[in-house]
Amino acid sequence: MSMKRILSVATIATMAVALGACSGDGAGGQTSTPPEGGGSAGESKTVGVAMPEQTLERWQADGAAVTQGLEAAGYAVDLQFAGNDIPTQQEQIDQMITKGVDVLILASIDGASLSTQLDAAEASGIPVIAYDRLLTGSPNVDFYVTFDNFAVGQQQGTSLLAGLGVLDAEGEATGEEGPFMVELFAGSPDDNNAKFFFDGAMSVLQPYIDSGVLDVASGQTDFGQVAIQGWDQAKAQSRMDDLLTSTYQQEQIQGILAANDALARGAITALQGGGYGLEDIPVVTGQDAELASAKWIAEGWQYSSIFKDTRKLADTAVDSATVLLEGGEPEPNDTETYDNGMKVVPSYLLESDVVTAENLSALLVDSGYYSQSEVDSGSSD
Repeated sequence: MSMKRILSVATIATMAVALGACSGDGAGGQTSTPPEGGGSAGESKTVGVAMPEQTLERWQADGAAVTQGLEAAGYAVDLQFAGNDIPTQQEQIDQMITKGVDVLILASIDGASLSTQLDAAEASGIPVIAYDRLLTGSPNVDFYVTFDNFAVGQQQGTSLLAGLGVLDAEGEATGEEGPFMVELFAGSPDDNNAKFFFDGAMSVLQPYIDSGVLDVASGQTDFGQVAIQGWDQAKAQSRMDDLLTSTYQQEQIQGILAANDALARGAITALQGGGYGLEDIPVVTGQDAELASAKWIAEGWQYSSIFKDTRKLADTAVDSATVLLEGGEPEPNDTETYDNGMKVVPSYLLESDVVTAENLSALLVDSGYYSQSEVDSGSSD
């Protein structure tokens, strides 16, 4: 993985220890010691970092960026990937608590599955930061760092309309009346963010569905009908195959709201298998600006993705952890949106960007997130 992609300038400047790659079947981890020259407060403190899995490149980048930022600040890090297995993640966090970490940064597989671990952390006096996915059903969550997930969905819906020509570059209606044949693919129902993404997108798309500009020919417009368990690319491909067989034998599909890049690639792969080429590939949205999708955006297979710069999210998590380690309280910019069922969790929301072929180089290459060769090949250098 390209280091320039996952490190902020500040982290690079102060970095003393590089993160080694984790191997295995998706579950694994690494415990680091503070780099030489770390602050005296940090030298005796450890942060536990739990990531859901490492098959998606975004979680590899998040884990590395958070770890390196913490190490640069002088803290030891216990980083674990759970292989998208809930019992594994529970056990990993239990072990972190037993070892006596000083702060937990948790990106959950299922936000409702860690109540026992959160109770144990509270009993041990360990503050908890929810990372990108809200931890639900527990009062023992101190802070939440994420992107504005409802706004991400709005960006996806708007980019679908722009790709279809219903909206122009400024987001103004063009007068196109359609109907445009579209289908919806939402994220995993056990991921709290998935509903925010879907609701944000539908807040934009529903008026056009109601007016007939957009036609969801399958009739599947409820979250429960279109959610893909585990954000699984193969399941998205299978659903798209089924839709092509059941609904699009005579009609061509023109647009797909896909909640992330894995779902987008699954749908596009099915379309390619169904005979769609570059000349008639639908407008397909995505999220995470993964390399494979960045390549497809450049080539014209995928229309857009949402760029959530993991460097910014990692920096925010590191800053928040540092404040907690020093006995303070991180400052939120949202204290109303994220009710986890037990409390409204103070949150810091970051802004995201829509990536298309027109701005891909400026957002992803010129910023140092990827190299041009990585985009061209669709894989890390």
